[in-house]
Amino acid sequence: MFFPMDPTFILLIPAIILSLYAQIKIQSTFAKYSNVPSSSRLTGAELATRLLYGGGLRGVRVDYVPGTLTDHYDPSQQVLRLSEPVYASSSVAALGVAAHEVGHALQHGERYLPLILRNSIVPVANLASTAAFPLLFLGLILRWANLIWLGALLFTGVVLFQIITLPVELNASRRAVNLLARGGYLDSRELPMVKKVLGAAALTYVAAALMSLLNLARFLILAGLNRED
Repeated sequence: MFFPMDPTFILLIPAIILSLYAQIKIQSTFAKYSNVPSSSRLTGAELATRLLYGGGLRGVRVDYVPGTLTDHYDPSQQVLRLSEPVYASSSVAALGVAAHEVGHALQHGERYLPLILRNSIVPVANLASTAAFPLLFLGLILRWANLIWLGALLFTGVVLFQIITLPVELNASRRAVNLLARGGYLDSRELPMVKKVLGAAALTYVAAALMSLLNLARFLILAGLNRED
């Protein structure tokens, strides 16, 4: 986010470039492998149901959610939601995404520590993402470094959330590949395709983490500049 009297916006350029590339990469990769039918012919919903049952998670429901790449696992309701291009599709991309979300459900069932940590700081991260930038803006307008420092302190919650998200997502992707390989749901030709889809998705989380780190750096630099004034 850009503010008047802010000479640090240039710091975000690498993260902005990476974010744009990551979005293009995931959309193009997902679209490409959405056109490749899987050898198992299972839909994303059917695969997710089988994997959940196989993992002992019979209480987790598989539902449809509108949109594209809106797939997610909701631990509060124990619902795995699959988007339109995944739920009823038997493509390689669909199975990869479905297995990835099952990976999150398995993490929740096993009380995977990084997932527990991430979920525990969600309220802090939500508050920080809402309040930090207004505090930065007011601090710059009023030339009051303490407000900027407070914004920086809050924003560390966002940074922690993004950093902890990386191992959570990477672990879910590794679980997905292992589940698909061990269960014979995809053959040796299809597994590298799934890895490309999941690798492209992981890049979006790397970009988000970089963006949050560089924004925190901006807070700290601006607080220092205003204190000197």
